[in-house]
Amino acid sequence: MKVIFMGTPEFSVPVLEALHQAHEVVCVYCQPPRPAGRGKQERPTPVHAKALELGLPVRHPARLKDPADQADFAALGADVAVVVAYGLILPQPVLDAPKLGCLNIHASLLPRWRGAAPIHRAIMAGDAETGVCIMQMEAGLDTGPVLLREAMAIGATETTAELHDRLSALGARLILQALDRLPSLTAVPQPGEGVTYAAKIDKAEAQVDWTAPATQIARQINGLSPFPGAWCDTPSGRLKLLNAEATDETGPPGTILHGLTVACGNGAVAITRAQREGRRPMEAEELLRGLGWEPGTRL
Repeated sequence: MKVIFMGTPEFSVPVLEALHQAHEVVCVYCQPPRPAGRGKQERPTPVHAKALELGLPVRHPARLKDPADQADFAALGADVAVVVAYGLILPQPVLDAPKLGCLNIHASLLPRWRGAAPIHRAIMAGDAETGVCIMQMEAGLDTGPVLLREAMAIGATETTAELHDRLSALGARLILQALDRLPSLTAVPQPGEGVTYAAKIDKAEAQVDWTAPATQIARQINGLSPFPGAWCDTPSGRLKLLNAEATDETGPPGTILHGLTVACGNGAVAITRAQREGRRPMEAEELLRGLGWEPGTRL
């Protein structure tokens, strides 16, 4: 098929690679380069960089409301557009342009976790499973009928980074199946019940409140890892917490019980990976060397 690919972050890259191998990608759309790093030099997005590496034409309009941009999109004569974490709302003329419409790869089991941060929210909510849906796009936010879906279990201590990579690979595999079977697939409308919205992550959600239950704190730590990263203050400065597991141990909230196991309002969390400011991420045992944090230290 002649495919237009629309995506921006690292999550979208395996999908682009899979489509490039199996179909004719006539153009790649992504978000414009933005200033990054200490020098604030403009840096292309991960999808932009991969498209250049693959020798594919790239367009990065700031928005798609301009009739000229819409006409350029339609002129590509694509059979289908594949959209994954693109970052722009597609106006109706764009949705209507490809012969077979626009397909979205969404990292949740719709209608649960429509919106911007479905992977983070699934872990933070303690969901037992998530998955990928291939959805026929329409004007609403992730409201379109579903063509294919596949579920996967969420590990007890799985982080957003780990789940992100598994879902990205699943999305790449599932979209190829969808395109191969597209004429015979039935688009199933999403049920009206069970709708939840995955709001964009706010950095204000990242500070740990040790009086909360251990299960909630462990989900917060794992769900916000690696970005923006749950954090707490310590006698040695701010500490970003990157992986944790809830335990049944008890003590005054915020107190280190042993190693890097910290008491919570109900239970405790064993922090297995963390990062001090200006340092690289470390396993808990390595990080604790030389810090002198004894049992009873308050965080």
